[in-house]
Amino acid sequence: MSLLHDMRTAVAEWSARRLLRRLMDTVGRPGLRATAAEPGLAALVDQHAAAVRDIVRDGARPRGRGAVATLAPARTSADSVRLAAYAGALLDEQRRGGASIPMPQDGTWRPTDWATLRLIAVCQISGL
Repeated sequence: MSLLHDMRTAVAEWSARRLLRRLMDTVGRPGLRATAAEPGLAALVDQHAAAVRDIVRDGARPRGRGAVATLAPARTSADSVRLAAYAGALLDEQRRGGASIPMPQDGTWRPTDWATLRLIAVCQISGL
């Protein structure tokens, strides 16, 4: 049973990393470059990253007075799997609604819609 569990875990990790790498290539790198150029955009992405971290970690961080939202990259394979699952669900919801993620054109991009900011935040957290 342990071997089967290990195999399932390995496949889940591989699949999660694959989705996160694809997302980083399409949305993350251009989005993070845009945030580096615009502090206001960076602040928005940081807020989304804090919310995503709360959702993905299912409230595992301390709450209440003095609670600090850490924005460190995903540390464990379980973090990566949960983060990829969240991103996949967000992408599926966008597709079902007929929406698309705007992409950079001619080297310029200022992502402002909620879903794109969330996906950039996912990429920021992934640390890939």
